[in-house]
Amino acid sequence: MYEYLRGTVAAVTPDHIVVDVQGVGYLVNTANPYRYTVDDQVTIYVYQAVSDSAQTLYGFSDYAEKQLFLKLIAVSGIGPKSALAILANPDHQGLMLAIKTNDVSFLTKFPGVGKKTAGQLVLDLQGKLDDLAPADTPDLFEPETVTTGEGNAQLDDALAALLALGYRETAIKKVTPKLRQFAGHDTNDYLSEGLRLLTK
Repeated sequence: MYEYLRGTVAAVTPDHIVVDVQGVGYLVNTANPYRYTVDDQVTIYVYQAVSDSAQTLYGFSDYAEKQLFLKLIAVSGIGPKSALAILANPDHQGLMLAIKTNDVSFLTKFPGVGKKTAGQLVLDLQGKLDDLAPADTPDLFEPETVTTGEGNAQLDDALAALLALGYRETAIKKVTPKLRQFAGHDTNDYLSEGLRLLTK
């Protein structure tokens, strides 16, 4: 089992990055690929999921984020994709507070999390997250097409990443006009603002 990968970012897509480790490219699914850029030297903590049909790597910026992911996927109804969508919101402290205070309305804003799953999150994790340090990380993160018609490639990439995380296309289209007016500097800025709008 891998603990981490240390190498160079070779590619960035809406739902994964490729990390080149001494000439071997590892496809790593991550909550926000656009926090990385090609040619970055990185250390990525990873979790390897093995099934009959695939071996999949999930990547995290630090050890604490990986531990939170492991706690999330231990909950019935939360798979790796749903866990990544939850982690894509940089407010991990808010997530842990919502679980602690049984704030189901906050938890159901994440894609793939209904009232039953939100209740299960609270039931399984309440009182079990105190060992995790409050998240203090920078903004965390084969899409279909979300059309913007504005020719902003960075915004297009951010919308594609939101779709890859599991947010509904109708919900994304509702926040797209606000994102067009948002003065983002890069894809990560647009993605972070999109996550804020979708979960507020």
